[in-house]
Amino acid sequence: MLPQLDYDILIVGAGPAGLSTALHLARFAPHLAARTLVLEKETLPRPKVCAGGLTVDAEVLLERLDLDINEVPSVQAEMVHMQFAGRGLKLRPASRPALRIIRRDEFDSWLAGKVRQQGIQVREGVRVLNVKPASGFHNIETDSGNLQVRVVVGADGSNGILRACLLPGSHLDTARLLEVLTPAREGSPHLPHSAYFDFACVPNRIAGYTWDFPTQLKGRSMRCWGIMDNNLLADGHRPALVSELEKEMERSGDILIRTELKGHPIRWFDPASPFSVPGALLVGDAAGTDPLFGEGISMALGYGYLAAQSITRAFERGDFRFKNYRKRILFSSLGQTLTLRYLLAIVAYSFHWRWFQRLVWQVLNPLVKWFGWLFLVNWAKRLK
Repeated sequence: MLPQLDYDILIVGAGPAGLSTALHLARFAPHLAARTLVLEKETLPRPKVCAGGLTVDAEVLLERLDLDINEVPSVQAEMVHMQFAGRGLKLRPASRPALRIIRRDEFDSWLAGKVRQQGIQVREGVRVLNVKPASGFHNIETDSGNLQVRVVVGADGSNGILRACLLPGSHLDTARLLEVLTPAREGSPHLPHSAYFDFACVPNRIAGYTWDFPTQLKGRSMRCWGIMDNNLLADGHRPALVSELEKEMERSGDILIRTELKGHPIRWFDPASPFSVPGALLVGDAAGTDPLFGEGISMALGYGYLAAQSITRAFERGDFRFKNYRKRILFSSLGQTLTLRYLLAIVAYSFHWRWFQRLVWQVLNPLVKWFGWLFLVNWAKRLK
């Protein structure tokens, strides 16, 4: 006999993955809305280190939820430049901006408001301390008291406590990122409405790229600079991330203000990794995100769709083991894209020679563009 549960579903983390799970649950199983709770350890809107790029796939998923992203302040990058040392390919969708850049504090707070409109509680300033599985439910210890729930969703990020409690000792691969905002300035060689991703750091054993694209901060035009390293080449000598970012900024005539630098780790997606235990699912960065480009927001929204499907079916069948959740992820268009990016990251960054990177981004760029459009993006339209 189950005890009297406080909630049927607890979602830990009010980022895009957790809020997407809640929004999709409201669509698939509206009768569960009043029995669902989202916990967020911070108070919204809270600052979040994230470049904030929304891809076409993210916009498709938001539209399927009948959400209008134009309600959130943003800057549009009409074109994306993927290049090596300043030369490479250009991507420009026909009917949408190539990239829409938002600030995560504004975006997450907006999503949380949409969740509340669906009758789902979002409780802020509550930190989960421990999760203890019991027979048919979970005991959740928080700094505001204990809860007993049937299903718990770990949407609490790369270093979240849910994965640590439910999958102790599980394999961990993390990337590292640094970012900084600088005022937009005239005279930059970079076009004001374009986003730039440059892989010139790869021959220096940094398995990633530097980026530069337009953004805004409280209405002020800014540029977001950053560098991502998925740590695939961590066994060899590497320069400091900050020095590589500084070098790239200087090449474009900008100056790095080190005191403004912010960084955080992200967990790789690994197709061999577990994503659930009985009564609990992982989504977003807690489950693992793109190791090739470090793209997170669209993937988080997609995880929410799949998790909500699995939870809905679990309540319909009375079976909360979630044995098929991993299969559902891997066989979905999201999982296929993440798996392909996982494999490509190993190839693209292991062959870190300068000539190879020039070959990919400067010589074979028509083939790379065709392959990318066909296999690496536009997965959200196929998500079922």
